[in-house]
Amino acid sequence: MKPLNFLALILFVAGLVWVFTLSEKSVRHIQRSYYSAISPLISKGSETEAFANKFLEEVEHSADLEKRVEQVIEERDRFKLIAGRVRELEAENNQLRNALDFKKKTQFDVVAARVIRKQPQMWGKTIEIDRGTDDGFEADPEFDLCVLASNGGLVGRLQLSGEQISSVLLITDEISQVSAEVEGTSEVGIIVGRQTTFGQTPRLRLRYLSKTAILQKGMKVYTDGRGKLFPPNIPIGTIEDFEVGPVYGEAEIKPAVDFTNLKNVFVITDSPGD
Repeated sequence: MKPLNFLALILFVAGLVWVFTLSEKSVRHIQRSYYSAISPLISKGSETEAFANKFLEEVEHSADLEKRVEQVIEERDRFKLIAGRVRELEAENNQLRNALDFKKKTQFDVVAARVIRKQPQMWGKTIEIDRGTDDGFEADPEFDLCVLASNGGLVGRLQLSGEQISSVLLITDEISQVSAEVEGTSEVGIIVGRQTTFGQTPRLRLRYLSKTAILQKGMKVYTDGRGKLFPPNIPIGTIEDFEVGPVYGEAEIKPAVDFTNLKNVFVITDSPGD
């Protein structure tokens, strides 16, 4: 046997003899010291195990919470769609109510029509409606059929008619001309459209006013019935600004009709002279 192994054996045997020869008090003292030494390790191990268990519980809870959040987001999006549709239906209902009220109150014989198309490249120039020759809209060289909005404001005049679809030339078109007068004054002039890009609010110009005209912002402008193209006293808009040129005065007019949100119109079927 090697000397080193022999020495280790002697020490082991001596240790056993020493342990067995200890008194009970000494043994208890050694036990207490041992447990005192390892108790922090046991405590730390318990804390680590508790932390690990808590972490796993939180992970499971987070996954469940994430699923619930996804469900809430889906419900929110669904309610947004429903709310949007409800607002659309409310807007349509209000438009139909206004249209019905207008049809009851107007002095003209009118036929209601729905705007079915606005061409971006023809913005502020023409619209198409879902009425045509099948509804009695025949071309008449003597007069054009006048088109109004549900608030009574002037939209334009019927230009071309198919069997079920008609084109309406808007008063905001540059080639459109409407004889008009300013309320409370003797001023008369010609309403012409102004070119605008898609999405912009259309504007009008009232030309050939006298240079000495005293006009203020907010004054109302109506058709005067001259030329029998449009009936008299139909609202066109209100004055925004007045400028004096070298030859005549000219005013900028805010239309009485909201052309950007035009959904329903009325076509006057009787002649301006009737």
